[in-house]
Amino acid sequence: MPSDERLPTNDLLLTDKFGRSIHDLRISITDRCNYRCVYCRTGTNGAAFAELPFEDYLRMARILVSMGITKVRLTGGEPLLRKGIVQFIRDLSKLRTVKGEKPAIALTTNGHLLAEIAQSLKDAGLDRVTVSMDAVDPDRFARITRVPNGYDSVLAGVRASRRAGLDPVKVNCVLLRGFNEDQIIPFGVFSREEGVVVRFIEFMPLEEDRVWTPQTVVTLDEVVARMSEYLPLTEIAREHSETARRYRFPDGIGEIGIIAPVSHPFCGHCSRIRITSDGKLRTCLFSAWDHDLYELMRRGASDEKLAEFIVKVVEKKEERHHIGEPGFVPASRTMVHIGG
Repeated sequence: MPSDERLPTNDLLLTDKFGRSIHDLRISITDRCNYRCVYCRTGTNGAAFAELPFEDYLRMARILVSMGITKVRLTGGEPLLRKGIVQFIRDLSKLRTVKGEKPAIALTTNGHLLAEIAQSLKDAGLDRVTVSMDAVDPDRFARITRVPNGYDSVLAGVRASRRAGLDPVKVNCVLLRGFNEDQIIPFGVFSREEGVVVRFIEFMPLEEDRVWTPQTVVTLDEVVARMSEYLPLTEIAREHSETARRYRFPDGIGEIGIIAPVSHPFCGHCSRIRITSDGKLRTCLFSAWDHDLYELMRRGASDEKLAEFIVKVVEKKEERHHIGEPGFVPASRTMVHIGG
């Protein structure tokens, strides 16, 4: 079936048993990464799961877009390590939603390889880019990523993305107490000077070393208070299913987002499902299990059978996570092996 066609027999929009509309899809196309960020990886573990051919991810995406998905985000690992990503985005851009529109296509990257490819990604159909960047000090950045001289490459990638029109360019910073919370105000300055949306993310128990404790979390309220020592923040409207709370400075220059799954959970309006690099479907970051969509494909299942499988999986989507609660069971995979 050509990639720009929709499944003719499937007009069922994905909804879970709690009535949440599922319209955001994240596809991890690799769990390889050229960084070894200290809060994510131990430094000794590399890729753990297979990568599929792009045509397999495309088939999964095509079926899901026909079922109500309107946004596709490519993640990793580091997705720009995959050769052929530009053509893959070009193929994704030919898909059409149930309303006959191109799905929004986004990318999350560490930005190290972004500068040289940003314009090509935009020309292929990429709409937006998010760059993971946990410090705006080059030395601190090198200590976090364990890659020397990476800061300049990432900054060049951020600026190239702006020039290419991949707006709004978002920069994500994971905060850990005693580690990089002193970067909050410098990131506020960065947002205003570089014209990007900076989003702070509360640290979640998804790292390889499993060292998370509640005390390591720098909460939303703390971020707002700290930033207000620089300039006061005013909260602005956001989409119902948007994960980040959004804030502006008084003069309207710069924007700050805060993603607070620990202190202010947003599970009640979650609209996401995920596909791992090896073709497993996950309904929550913290799922204790995943569902093998690729195995059904490998066995020759039709698009209709795959759609039936997806509906059954989504119906079982978890109501919420249980971070910090007694008996909390960690996710079956760490973040780098799920897809950020």
